[in-house]
Amino acid sequence: MFKASKVLDSVLFLVVTATLPAQQMSTIDLKEALARARQYGGQIESANIATQLAAEDRKQAVAASKPTVNVFNQYIYTEGNGTPSGVFVSNDGVHVYNEQLQAHEELLAFTRRGEIRLAKAAEAVQKARADVALRGLSAVVIQDYYTIAANEDKLANAQKSLTEAQQFLEITQKQEQGGEVAHADVIKAQLQLQQRQRDTQEAQFAVDRAKIGLGVLIFPSLQANYEIVNDLSQLPPLAPFTEVSSLGSANSADLEVAQAGVKQASLAVNVARYSYLPSLGLDVFYGLNANEIAVRTDRQVLGYVAQATLIVPVWNWGAIHSRVKQASLREQQAKLDLTVTQKQVEASLATSYEEAKIAFTQIESLRSSVDLAAESLRLTLLRYTAGEATALEVVDAQTTASQARNGYDDGLLRYRAAYANLQALTGSF
Repeated sequence: MFKASKVLDSVLFLVVTATLPAQQMSTIDLKEALARARQYGGQIESANIATQLAAEDRKQAVAASKPTVNVFNQYIYTEGNGTPSGVFVSNDGVHVYNEQLQAHEELLAFTRRGEIRLAKAAEAVQKARADVALRGLSAVVIQDYYTIAANEDKLANAQKSLTEAQQFLEITQKQEQGGEVAHADVIKAQLQLQQRQRDTQEAQFAVDRAKIGLGVLIFPSLQANYEIVNDLSQLPPLAPFTEVSSLGSANSADLEVAQAGVKQASLAVNVARYSYLPSLGLDVFYGLNANEIAVRTDRQVLGYVAQATLIVPVWNWGAIHSRVKQASLREQQAKLDLTVTQKQVEASLATSYEEAKIAFTQIESLRSSVDLAAESLRLTLLRYTAGEATALEVVDAQTTASQARNGYDDGLLRYRAAYANLQALTGSF
């Protein structure tokens, strides 16, 4: 009987595929699948947007260090009291008009470049994270791609097992007609045939489901009407661990993120310490500051004024000290994260390499098991035809042959998945 979860999966697949538009069949190789994923992958687009946001922050930090020019427009009305200045003697009259260009510059910004360096470090962090996202997506695409390939091979295995079950049923029926075997053997063969039919249906569903999973990543809309180039058995060679470890240490995107984070946190400490220092601002105004809007009067009304402002921090209840301490703690955390990341990268490299290595060494054994199982099935059928073996032995040999073929495909997929993880860790896609 089908499990309830499998029934639900089958129903869901039928619903999804029924809603898919009819599209022309296309054939995609791994290189094209990776290129499509980079184009349509939502996580890559999100990472790129984050990088662009950081680039804009850098531009804003650079702009903040340069002089600014503004237009200053102001009208001041003061209650009159019979005097030229009105009630408030600080004003020049009842009506005051200010129409001026204002140029402002923080003079110490020429020497304090920490904000710009901090923004550049933040941009570097986002670029490294985008690389992490790209590598992660590539590894997923490779695994999904070869999952389709493995499932296609398993479908072929299921169809072959179905053919073997049909042949065995024909043999038992002929043997029964000749009075050589009991009807129980025919029933056993029929049960085996029905099971192989169900296995074939499940194998076809696994292929279709895997195609939908990859199609979500490589197409702009949901699509499963495509074929892949099945090169699952063409295994790339595994380099020595010393070479893989060296590449991982030099090209690890996770390490790059952690290292950029340490640099960003260190620069943040320097920027926080700027609050201890004085700020010196220079403002230059040119324009009109008069009791009426006019260019020509009995006195000069257009002119300029310059003012310099020096602000020296004296007391702020420890707020600056707290910000510096907070930034220092973040730097400490970033260094700790770097240490942990280094260990994780080393562990991931060693684990993925060992898995790839053991998977590679088992492939020859799995291939040999396929040959031995096929030979065992052939000999068992000959013995059964000669009356020297039971139907149960034939069914067992068929099951063993089917499991051996599927085990071989699982071994190939395991190596491909481990190899893809190594590629992600070393940046060697």
